[in-house]
Amino acid sequence: MSVRDLIVIGAGPSGLSAAIAAKRRDLDYQVLEQGVLVNSIQNFPPHMVFFTTPELLEIGGLPFVSPYDKPTRVEALRYYRRVVDAFDLQIAFDEAVVSVSRDSPDPAGESQVFAVETRSSRGVRRVRHAHAVILAIGYYDQPNMLGVPGEDLPHVHHYYTEPHPYYRQRVVIVGGGNSAAESALELYRAGAHVTLIHRAPQLKSTIKYWVRPDIENRIKEGSVAARFNTCVREIRPTSVVVTAGADGGRREEELPADAVFLLVGYHADWDLMADAGIELTDRRAPVLDPETFETNVPGLFVAGGAIAGVDTGNIFIENGRFHGERIVDVIASRRA
Repeated sequence: MSVRDLIVIGAGPSGLSAAIAAKRRDLDYQVLEQGVLVNSIQNFPPHMVFFTTPELLEIGGLPFVSPYDKPTRVEALRYYRRVVDAFDLQIAFDEAVVSVSRDSPDPAGESQVFAVETRSSRGVRRVRHAHAVILAIGYYDQPNMLGVPGEDLPHVHHYYTEPHPYYRQRVVIVGGGNSAAESALELYRAGAHVTLIHRAPQLKSTIKYWVRPDIENRIKEGSVAARFNTCVREIRPTSVVVTAGADGGRREEELPADAVFLLVGYHADWDLMADAGIELTDRRAPVLDPETFETNVPGLFVAGGAIAGVDTGNIFIENGRFHGERIVDVIASRRA
């Protein structure tokens, strides 16, 4: 049985950073990615602009050069392709991890071994083994569900892409953060009739500073209809049933809708972590050592957005990109 020093699950910025560190420390590593390179960024809206400056997205010391103060999604995809080529990183794409388990000790009796089972989109299953595993799985692949009837209807979406297909359609957007605000503006300017629904009395304070005045002015002038203190109760083929009101006397209303976007956030694969034996806090964050990022399962680490639990606003590429290097330092010292 072949046993690597390290398996990194996820080819996002945190996972790539760990792979670069592993290569520099001469560790035998493998990166497993369920989709494509930086899969979450690939799934961002095509015209998305980052909140940050280019240098704060850099990994491995490779410069991120952009003519803009804030880089675009397309530039980020190009940059991370360049990173992989520059360091010749070993990545297996289209391999979704279905389980991480502690196997029997390796043949040499050196330490416990992890078995990582994957499944491709074509149904091919594989099992790889390693002394250590880093879960750099992010949180963008698991949308938060409302748990209301009709959430699985074909015109209901948890990800926003582009506005053109919704020209002259009645679009309901649920959410009050950046994704909801930016998609509402794009859809309105592409000719859609947009209604924004948010359960709180106002938009979130974390909205990008250049987006906030735009969306607030569009709401004020009535170009984008907004319903605050409002919750979705049911989604129907041509409408959304909501209840509105800040107090106990809430009223029900039915809003017309040709398309519905539920942009209420995302979360890490908590089931994968729990099944691997990782304890989760009441905020669904993995229990780990904040210095080493090692979980309660020895040899099993979590990096990047996956450590955030439900508080996903605390971890970004800007700070998560350093986790992998710190973890690899720990692993390399133990292997030595």
